[in-house]
Amino acid sequence: MLAYVFVLFAVAVRFLPHPLAFTPVAAALLYFGARGSRRQMWVPFALLAAADVVLTKFVYAYPFSWDHLVTWAWYAAILWLGTGLRENSKPLRVVGAALAGSVSFFVISNFAVWAAWNMYPKTVSGLTACYAAGLPFFRRGLEGDLLFTAVIFGLPVLAGAIAHRMGKPQGAAAAA
Repeated sequence: MLAYVFVLFAVAVRFLPHPLAFTPVAAALLYFGARGSRRQMWVPFALLAAADVVLTKFVYAYPFSWDHLVTWAWYAAILWLGTGLRENSKPLRVVGAALAGSVSFFVISNFAVWAAWNMYPKTVSGLTACYAAGLPFFRRGLEGDLLFTAVIFGLPVLAGAIAHRMGKPQGAAAAA
């Protein structure tokens, strides 16, 4: 249940004012992959893809392009990466997954922007300029991914520790 709450939170944050690229999307996807239902992996994917469509077409009034498909493929990849945390979600592995998510999104999404749009020349220097222009977003994305991943994976652990300290059984809700 908690995995769904975190995905809904990630979708909601995207509609609220926030620093660009500072969202819990990667953290929620990693957590859903690690703790959510395998049969329901389509739910976070569909919710985030629908949010992309609404934000792109109706909020920002941008044209929809094939580079969105790249982002959606990244969503699926991060869900899959999260499944690797299902059996072993030690802090170092979780941080590594968050870093992999940040770096992969920066590399893939900036390449897609360079390839899909005419903002940069289709040369090596144009690609380099695209990556350079994306660095401030990468910094915020990395900070957000690390912070939200720590919070999202840490909250259930903290709740379990508090429940244990208070002498109450943890139950499935606290562990989820």
